[in-house]
Amino acid sequence: MKLNDRLAADLDGSFEAFVRSHQDAVYSAALRLTLSRTDAEDVAQDVFVRAYKALCGFDRERILALSTKPWLARITLNVVRNKARTNGRRPQTTALDVDPADTAPGPDSKAVEADGHAALIDKLAALPDIYRGPVVLRHAYGLSYDEVAEVLGRPVGTVKAQVSRALQTLKESS
Repeated sequence: MKLNDRLAADLDGSFEAFVRSHQDAVYSAALRLTLSRTDAEDVAQDVFVRAYKALCGFDRERILALSTKPWLARITLNVVRNKARTNGRRPQTTALDVDPADTAPGPDSKAVEADGHAALIDKLAALPDIYRGPVVLRHAYGLSYDEVAEVLGRPVGTVKAQVSRALQTLKESS
């Protein structure tokens, strides 16, 4: 039985399997969009909370017809945008137990470097948002160009050009 069929039949009983099947892709996209492990974890959790709430309001036919991967990508992108807007309004704070003069890399940066992705994350961070979103959705999240265009609400040709420019920029920065 397909996951959408199970969701339509028993949302509460099959939602855990739904989360397990999509959690890595959602977290990976969130990480590449936020460039922070902590923020990516928060985003991924919020994505699944929002997905559950939305699914509760969907009828059986809508759940069966749902293209879950692009739908979750759109939710992820929206949560990342909302988080960026919210963070932009909040004043910067410093944790009381951290010396602001301490510039040593933290455990997150060591984990990233251990994975061999530090350089890529730095390059992604340097990309303008207009290019980062499409290239992450296409190459990290694995959506087709049509799906990326749908998620972003842009024409397919525009998405292809943005992904191409992003890849070219990443190559040039090597």
